[in-house]
Amino acid sequence: MQSKFKLLMQDVDAVIARDPATKNRTEAFLLSSGLHAILIYRFSHYLWGKKFRLTSRIISQLGRFFTGVEIHPGAKIGKGFFIDHGMGVVIGETTEIGDNVTLYHDVTLGGTTVFDEHGKVMTKRHPTIGNNVIIGSGAQVLGPILIGNNVKIGSNAIVTKDVANNTTVMGLAAHKVDDLRKGRKQFRAYGFDEKLQENISTDELYNEIKTLRQELEELKQSSVSLSKN
Repeated sequence: MQSKFKLLMQDVDAVIARDPATKNRTEAFLLSSGLHAILIYRFSHYLWGKKFRLTSRIISQLGRFFTGVEIHPGAKIGKGFFIDHGMGVVIGETTEIGDNVTLYHDVTLGGTTVFDEHGKVMTKRHPTIGNNVIIGSGAQVLGPILIGNNVKIGSNAIVTKDVANNTTVMGLAAHKVDDLRKGRKQFRAYGFDEKLQENISTDELYNEIKTLRQELEELKQSSVSLSKN
C-alpha cells in the first residue's frame, strides 16, 4: 500500500516539477486535469489487474468523460508520468510507458493491426515508450514500435517505426498508397500501412534543407546565365 501511495505522490510531484503554473501539491490535486486522469487510471489499472475488467473499463470511461483523456486500464505506465493540459490524449490497451514520461495534449499512442508470420493478429498492438521521453502536442505514435530512452518527439509528428535512445524526431509526410494497397481489404487503423514508415530526424531534415538550398542556388545561377545569353 505504501508503494502505491509513493507512486501517486511521484505523479503529483511530476506536475509540480514540469508545470511552472503549478506551485504545490494542493494546486496539482485541484487543478491538473492530466493528474486527475492519471489518478483515475491508477485505480482502474489496479482493478484491471484484479480481473474486474468491466468495472475498470467503466471507471476509465468516467475518467475520459471528466478529463478528456482516454487511458485504457490495461496500459502499463511507470512512475512520474505527466500529461500537460490533458484533453485529447489517447493511450491504448497494450501501451507500455516507462518512468518520467511527459505527454502534451492531443497525443495518440495508438494501435495497429499487425500479423505474425502465420497470419495471426499479434497481441501487442501499441507502442512501448522508454524512460524520460517527451512527446509533443498532436503527435501520433502508432503500432507496436519501441521508443527509446531520452527521446523527444516533436509536435504533430507521426511515428511509425522504432526510435533509438537519445534521439529527436519530428515531421510527417503523406504518400500516395494506391499501388501498395491493391487487393488489401483489411481495416487499417489510423489509415496506417506498415510498408510506409517515415520518421524525420533533425539531422536528416537539416541535410534535406541544405540540399534543396544548393539546388535552388544552382537554378538561380543557370537562370542568370541564360538571361545574359
